[in-house]
Amino acid sequence: MKLDKKIFEIIFHARGGQGAKTAAELLAQAALKEEKFIQAFPDFGPERTGAPMKTFVRVSNEPIKTHEPVVDPDVVVILDETLLGTIDATKNLDENEAMIVNTTSDREKVKEKTGYIGNIYPIDATGLSLEIIGEPRPNTAILGKLLKVTEIVKLENLVDVFREKYTGKIGAEKTEKNVRAIEKAYDSL
Repeated sequence: MKLDKKIFEIIFHARGGQGAKTAAELLAQAALKEEKFIQAFPDFGPERTGAPMKTFVRVSNEPIKTHEPVVDPDVVVILDETLLGTIDATKNLDENEAMIVNTTSDREKVKEKTGYIGNIYPIDATGLSLEIIGEPRPNTAILGKLLKVTEIVKLENLVDVFREKYTGKIGAEKTEKNVRAIEKAYDSL
């Protein structure tokens, strides 16, 4: 699944505080580093931690003229599997597109929960985050999986952007733990 169409669109579904907005911004900055055109913007409901929210990302090799929310995504990313029963995550997602889900369940279980028959990529991003970073921050791990599935930007560019943005904020050790989570998710099946 490569950037072979005019505009590649992604919707992140998450709960407030899980880092979907940050993940979208990191992805957008990595795409910008590759001189691609980008948009990344959130859609919040009630602004509180734990409330369902969406973040939209568009990446293109040409200027993007629309500023509407994404309604026909190429990829849907679910950072919290408890949302699967409460949102229509697969709306306008056809069987040639993809859904990446932070879950301990396998593809078949996700398929049962969603009814989606396309490309499902489950990953225990929270478990990976707890194991490597020591905190339940699924957004960095899910980015690694997203890059592996889509090849929308190069892994090294995302890692560079992460280091540039966070080394001064969270320190070198924690930054490198997040980088390891990204890389390990990228290398997972």
